[in-house]
Amino acid sequence: MGVASRIFAVVFICAASGLLALSGDTAGQSQTSQDSSSSQQHRKPGQTTRHTTVSEAEAPSPELTKAEALIQAKNYAEAEVLLRKAVETDPSNYVAWFDLGFVENALGKTDESIAAYRKSVSAKPDVFESNLNLGLQLAKSDQPDAEQFLRAATQLKPTSHVAEGKARAWISLAHVLELPKPDEAVGAYRQAATLQPKDPEPHLSAGLLLEKQNQFSDAESEYKQALALDPASSDAITGLANIYMRGRRFPEAAAALRKLVAARPELVAAHVQLGRILAADSKPDDAIAELETAAKLAPADVSVQRDLAELYTAAGKPEKAEAEYRALLSAHPDDAELHHELGQALLRQKKFPDAQKELLTAVKLKPDLGPAYGDLAFAASENKDYALTLKALDARSKLLKEIPITYFLRATAYDHLRDVKQAVANYHLFLEGANGKYPDQEWQAKHRLIALEPKK
Repeated sequence: MGVASRIFAVVFICAASGLLALSGDTAGQSQTSQDSSSSQQHRKPGQTTRHTTVSEAEAPSPELTKAEALIQAKNYAEAEVLLRKAVETDPSNYVAWFDLGFVENALGKTDESIAAYRKSVSAKPDVFESNLNLGLQLAKSDQPDAEQFLRAATQLKPTSHVAEGKARAWISLAHVLELPKPDEAVGAYRQAATLQPKDPEPHLSAGLLLEKQNQFSDAESEYKQALALDPASSDAITGLANIYMRGRRFPEAAAALRKLVAARPELVAAHVQLGRILAADSKPDDAIAELETAAKLAPADVSVQRDLAELYTAAGKPEKAEAEYRALLSAHPDDAELHHELGQALLRQKKFPDAQKELLTAVKLKPDLGPAYGDLAFAASENKDYALTLKALDARSKLLKEIPITYFLRATAYDHLRDVKQAVANYHLFLEGANGKYPDQEWQAKHRLIALEPKK
């Protein structure tokens, strides 16, 4: 075996500093195990790759030979020095330029890496790996010509593991196309899926993109294909659950998420989502059970605590809601919304003085919190503080439209304060809008009008 063959026998050498994430942690991306027989490592679409072979006729320079050994030992700084000498000696050596691009990337020198890869592609345009790595580096820097080189890579043949390499190129191209050309990105993901029929990742990425484009039927199909390939895929199950939830297909959404929490009971987000779906499907007790589990798993998660408190309220368990809100307020005493929600929980327990206190705090912290003024007016009315009732209703009217019940509260407050004219006017306004929706209050208003209005 010649020197070149020995040096390039290691396929796809990958360093941690050489990873190029194109769009963050894409759902479903995974790194497969290393093939010990060939020392090959499969990688995410955004990772750079090494050359795998050169012609035996091309004898590498001593600098290149030593640099290759240093790269395998991850001694990138010394390799950089030797590779710069190699390209100075032979500016048309596409292998040396490629290796320099890889080393510069490993050293965090993105601009220098791009420049070296461009030299490699310029010296030999038909090399898959150099086009791919140049495209990846350009994408990492948000440069528009990334698409050009990634497209070129999809039309070239990798030096080893052809289907896998081309699939990576298509996936990398798809990432770049997602924002400017989403339809073409979906097509690229599907090309990758054809090349790697046992890999769920292209289907997951396509499903997520289609979901963002509101193409829910196609997204559902992609997620189902991913799930068929990997029945334990949390990304596929979550994607399907999201689609079912959007379509108000609650039983299907719940079934999908139950599979997920069974497979991964520690996954807080899955319990929360399942709880929300069960709540939307009018199954409050089941929903509470899921959110209680989530709260135990993540006791410091404020959003879980708030969701649980709201569920307690909706399920007619205001005393439990009160406990949750008080716990939240101990950590967030200046949260006006929490004071308002606690006030509502207290109203449901007919703890009117405590409710009034919380609601006053809420509007003091947030003077434009319109709904809180309505609740404050009700609490004040129950506490027979009719002046505060009117004050709260006046503040509410500046933020929200009047509704029948605010007219009724205003009428009863004036009635108790013996302002007959205002009481009569507001009783009439209440009756005009009530239309049988408030039978008890309508009966009371009619009888008070009989007592208050002079007989004609």
